[in-house]
Amino acid sequence: MAALPALGAAQSAANPATQPAATSAPALQLAGRWRAGLDVRDYWVSEKYDGVRGVWDGRTLRTRGGETVHAPAWFTAGWPTEAMDGELWAGRGAFEHAQSTVLRQQPDDAAWRRMRFMVFDMPAQPGDFDARLKALNTAIAQANRPATLQAVPQQRLVDDAQLQALLRAVVRGGGEGLMLHKADSPYRTGRGDELLKLKPHEDAEARVVAHLPGQGKYAGMMGALLVETRDGQRFRLGSGFSDAQRAAPPPVGSWVTYRYRGLHAGSGLPRFATFVRVRADEPQYRAPR
Repeated sequence: MAALPALGAAQSAANPATQPAATSAPALQLAGRWRAGLDVRDYWVSEKYDGVRGVWDGRTLRTRGGETVHAPAWFTAGWPTEAMDGELWAGRGAFEHAQSTVLRQQPDDAAWRRMRFMVFDMPAQPGDFDARLKALNTAIAQANRPATLQAVPQQRLVDDAQLQALLRAVVRGGGEGLMLHKADSPYRTGRGDELLKLKPHEDAEARVVAHLPGQGKYAGMMGALLVETRDGQRFRLGSGFSDAQRAAPPPVGSWVTYRYRGLHAGSGLPRFATFVRVRADEPQYRAPR
């Protein structure tokens, strides 16, 4: 069986409530950002699915943070024994449903009926993305599990005008953006030009370090979050919260997604950062029982 490196041993699903909440995070290929000057003809292009990153090691499904995903047995029955990388997705505009469903230690059978695992790569498969994509489509077709397991549709484009037109069409339809896989690249962990994302806005994740008190109308509530980016930079995130979220802010140690408009030239900190949501599929978060 082809196993995904650094994923850790699969756990028994006999009693998921008693299992550890997380193991070490798997080593995954991470997306950089599309930029002017790159040649779109070198890439396969697909929709960016707004769900929870999932990793299948042939026996066990995990999030990118290493959390075991306690899906019902029928959901993964008949899946290939090869490692697969993809997105646990409930449809456009349904991120909250996907996140709450995936992270529950006791699976909600009805909620899982809306879920699909949209597979975009096979990390342990040798060769470049062209070869891995061919193997992926073959493995999923042979598994014949269209209700739960699907290959992400991929296409080739000829120029930036086509790329921008596709982005506009996806966003108009309620999608989040596009992903681009470099056709001749191996599966490399970390960030690089092998995997890129293109969205109409910029966003990123940061970890909550502290709750900063509010003033005026927000007295007695959270005024802003002090957050830390993955490269160790800290800043105040004070916009985009509802009153309910200020009264019960994301816990310290959790990860949040924020939207921004470029970076400050001197500090490199995000400009006009606005809170979007909690990312509960990151390490240090504990799913509800």
